[in-house]
Amino acid sequence: MPPSSRIEHLYEQVLHIIQQATLFPLFQPIAAFKTGEVFGFEGLIRGPAGELHQPMALFQAAERCGLLTEMDIACRKVIISAFVQSQLPGKLFLNVCPSSFTQANFRPRATLDYLNRVGLRPQRIVIELTETQAISDYALLADAIRHYREMGFQIALDDLGEGFSGLRLWSELRPDIVKIDKYFIRGIHLDPQKRQFVRSLQQIAVNTHTQVIAEGIEESAELDMVRSLGIQFGQGYLLGHAAPHPKTNINLPPLETEYHSLHSNGSAMSLLRDVTPMSVHDSHDAVWRRFQAHAELQAIPILDQDKPVGLIRRHAFLELLARPFSRELFGTRKCSLHMNTQPLIVEQSTSLTELARLMTACEHRQLDEGFIITEQGRYLGMGTGRDFIRTMTELQLNAARHANPLTGLPGNVPIQETMSQLLAQQENFTVVYADLDHFKPYNDVYGYARGDELLKCVGQLLLNHFDPAVDFVGHVGGDDFILLLRSDNWQQRCEALLQDFSNQLRQYFSHDDINRGSYVAPNRQGEIQQHPLVSLSLGAARIIARWYESHHEVASIASSAKSMAKRKAGNALFIDRRINGYNESRI
Repeated sequence: MPPSSRIEHLYEQVLHIIQQATLFPLFQPIAAFKTGEVFGFEGLIRGPAGELHQPMALFQAAERCGLLTEMDIACRKVIISAFVQSQLPGKLFLNVCPSSFTQANFRPRATLDYLNRVGLRPQRIVIELTETQAISDYALLADAIRHYREMGFQIALDDLGEGFSGLRLWSELRPDIVKIDKYFIRGIHLDPQKRQFVRSLQQIAVNTHTQVIAEGIEESAELDMVRSLGIQFGQGYLLGHAAPHPKTNINLPPLETEYHSLHSNGSAMSLLRDVTPMSVHDSHDAVWRRFQAHAELQAIPILDQDKPVGLIRRHAFLELLARPFSRELFGTRKCSLHMNTQPLIVEQSTSLTELARLMTACEHRQLDEGFIITEQGRYLGMGTGRDFIRTMTELQLNAARHANPLTGLPGNVPIQETMSQLLAQQENFTVVYADLDHFKPYNDVYGYARGDELLKCVGQLLLNHFDPAVDFVGHVGGDDFILLLRSDNWQQRCEALLQDFSNQLRQYFSHDDINRGSYVAPNRQGEIQQHPLVSLSLGAARIIARWYESHHEVASIASSAKSMAKRKAGNALFIDRRINGYNESRI
């Protein structure tokens, strides 16, 4: 068949597939590790039997015939229709080639129009950008992505680490989700370099409020390692095969250790470096060769099986072997003879605050040799004093930059960041909006200096009554505070806070006003009237992470609960009763 005839025949094939929708959708589940439930499904496509059955051949043929956008839209319609008909739960991930956004016949509302016809909200759709060719116009792509975001879609990057410019896309497009390419997941439990790469991506994701999905999980050991790194979502044959009617339940084995990736940037885990350990049975000569081969290595952890029992410092060890006859005397003997048998060993979940206390209690050389990081006593890696100091300095500078100047509590930026992180990591929590009632007239009568003292008192009470390891206390500004609580007994803590506030309040009013239970001050119209004593209103709502898309929605729910609390006289705790099992209490 002549080349021109072959192209015409191919064009007719592709056009027939598009017009007749002879496409076959498949769905592969994506697991949420925190809940053990299905987070969503990636929609995959197959062409009719023959040379265009596989998606790569199908889309290459469509591009060759100038029908890429038409094929893209046809595939989306087939996948969306099948997703709706199967009544699958969670989100639908739609694969889209970025170049289709830059085509002259690109229609940004085509997908939305079809969703409206089949009754599927855009908030359940994730546009998954599959980078199969180099991107020539980032500005045009970013503009198209903005249109999709404005319509309610989320954006994901597929196969991060494989394509032409994955990290640049991450930086320029700011996706909601990134999917790590299966190459870095296959055998990750056996490859320290892959672990370090994935750990670095996870750290970037935490800092940029991006969800991470690990692709290609096929073995239990890979699943365990991925989960231990703090990644919350996964996809692969171990979790479910692609099928026209996929399973909607996922049976995940329980983790022996609960990992809180949200706080990994505030724990020893954030300082972890992969340092290959040596055995107590290795010789002095073996350690010497290791130091000679790695000039950057300052210390080597020594293990007895998988348990760290010591540390050998570079400077002290090389100084020892530089002495006359030391190589001859110790060369073949076990290195454990000259190791530090009392190194600093910390669990990966140890907070940086606790780590600072431990390092301060150690000798000065601890900063030089570093410390060993473990998971339930099993060696994970090492941390260095230099990394520790740099991280603590960055955290302190960031906290100071965004802190409320009056109370020193985190302000709006960290409040929003923490909300976003909790949602991104699928961490359920309770949001509490704390607000003082009748505070403005108090300032008018007792003065702003006295009002500031009362606000600082409230801030300190909040810190006193909640657990800093799991609870977050922020100061929006003025007399408004936000609490993000994960303590199991958060309601009892709120009630104790209100009681403590009631006791502390007496010192901020005169005896006459306390005895009268009110004070005289001008109202907003300038008229003198009686005002009740200042009280504290707490509006609480349970936040199920998978129900919310952004911190804006959480803030709206909290504000509504606060308004309900302020309708009650005196110190009050209102709990949003739209969540079953919650009620309202008053003190």
